[in-house]
Amino acid sequence: MNNFKKNAILISIGGLGYGAIELLWRGHTHPTMPVAGGLTFLAFTKIAEKYKHKPLILKAMLCAASATGIELAFGLVFNKALKMGVWDYSKMPCNFLGQICPTFSLLWCALAIPVLPLADFCNEKIKGTDAKK
Repeated sequence: MNNFKKNAILISIGGLGYGAIELLWRGHTHPTMPVAGGLTFLAFTKIAEKYKHKPLILKAMLCAASATGIELAFGLVFNKALKMGVWDYSKMPCNFLGQICPTFSLLWCALAIPVLPLADFCNEKIKGTDAKK
């Protein structure tokens, strides 16, 4: 399987998963959020693969940093530039432009702990389909 197909599958898995989390957490989602969630899951799979033998907490912190970066990029485009108002963290302590904040970065770190094994599993299963051909 080529990288494009593999990445598309991983983004789809992450997008569906993140959309479901948002529906459970907030009761609604925005069409841009499954895309952000899919890219975040893809980043998690890359971190799980590249740092396979590193401590889980290090991988979780790297995942939190990548998720926070994706959140900032999406926030600057969709909330600030396009004024879509998908989320607003301006009332959260230590926020940056109302788009990211330490509280949600810590939540990303905590979420990464159970998601990293799933990301690694999905990555390995998709790789495994190549070996069977």
